[in-house]
Amino acid sequence: MAAKKEGKEQILAHFFDDGACTALFSEGAVSASYGCAMGQTVYAVYQNGSPVGVKDIDKMIRVLEMAAETGTPVVTFYDSTGAKLEGGLDLLSANSRLMGEIARVSGVVPQIAVVTGICAGSSAICAAAADICIVSEQAELFLTAPFNSEDKVENAGTEKFAARAGVESVRAANADEAASLAAKLVGMLPGNNLAGPTVFEFAAPKAALNLAKYAPADAVAALADADSVVELYAGYGHNVYTALATIGGTTVGMVATAKEGLDHRCTAKAARFVRMCDAYSIPVVTVVNTEGLVKSEADDQAGGIRQAARMAGVYAEATTVKVAVLAGEAVGPVYSVFAAPADWRIAVKGCTVAPLAPEAAVSVLYKDEIYASDNVIKATEEKAAAYRKDVCSAEAAVAAGAADAVADAASVRAQVVQALDMLASKRAVRLAKKHGNITL
Repeated sequence: MAAKKEGKEQILAHFFDDGACTALFSEGAVSASYGCAMGQTVYAVYQNGSPVGVKDIDKMIRVLEMAAETGTPVVTFYDSTGAKLEGGLDLLSANSRLMGEIARVSGVVPQIAVVTGICAGSSAICAAAADICIVSEQAELFLTAPFNSEDKVENAGTEKFAARAGVESVRAANADEAASLAAKLVGMLPGNNLAGPTVFEFAAPKAALNLAKYAPADAVAALADADSVVELYAGYGHNVYTALATIGGTTVGMVATAKEGLDHRCTAKAARFVRMCDAYSIPVVTVVNTEGLVKSEADDQAGGIRQAARMAGVYAEATTVKVAVLAGEAVGPVYSVFAAPADWRIAVKGCTVAPLAPEAAVSVLYKDEIYASDNVIKATEEKAAAYRKDVCSAEAAVAAGAADAVADAASVRAQVVQALDMLASKRAVRLAKKHGNITL
């Protein structure tokens, strides 16, 4: 069973500013409160660990309805041993209405799930449907109880399992830390899909972008304001880094690729994150430096092509501000997905922007000349180096319209700040339609 050390008052004291809130519903397995977290008005729904009945689910629905009407975020603390079976078939109806309301409100006001104890069955689906899902190391999250499953999977139902499955957005050591993280994220997110961004005081990062020792987390830290980065989905899709942060005091979504290839988990992770940012008009800054989509038949079969198409569709469809930083290899499909849809593309000196890797390109363009040489490998390397400099450089990308500005590593943050300021008033209208049909 999940450990239960922290009580309701203690957890909510870590969530609400100064621990002050107004109770809305206080009786039963589910209670609700209203107050401020990091200066942002917010509703909090709290499960006390007891079985949840129809009336408790109705409270959760009512809070979501009020949140939609007032444009206020909702944070739900999940901890319940299950449903009150005395509710009978009415439980099915209540859970259906709850899931329907979560879907209706999705993209209207931010929803954050905080899993502090047991979160099973329908509750697990509701928690996973939130914009952000924070999971305590003490929590249990599952559809099928691991102890009843025929498949004995290591760490099934635990926080670690939720992280590897891509359900967990943020890990917390305990319920108190989970509540504090929820408060921080509520403060970073806008109150609703029509609200403007919150502006914070900020300090410049401690180090500039270092292309010689490139790492996605370091690249994000070099562009973001100091100590502002909150990584999301750290346990899933390790070759792409996603985080909320501030740049110039304004919240942005940060996506940075690793040099290694991107598999289906990476593309699914990036798509999920960018879609959330777009729903609330949070600008997206993407740092591109990768050898490309992973070359693997097994990954293709596991959904690689489908998830790559999903990521491409999400980036193309997003109307929020998009800035791409071409910090290394941006070749072929990677450029088309991450950089082409951006409103502003900054090419960092030393990057490579091309439809095909230079080595592959020269092997076709200069095939006869290369094979006529005494040393094919050396000739290929020389031709590729020249091709990279003349055709694929940052300056060549700007000249060809594949990028909008050139920057060196030391000045790229300043250019990102300028781009975000220039594009802050962007307005875009989608074509009238029920919804798109990109692959999911």
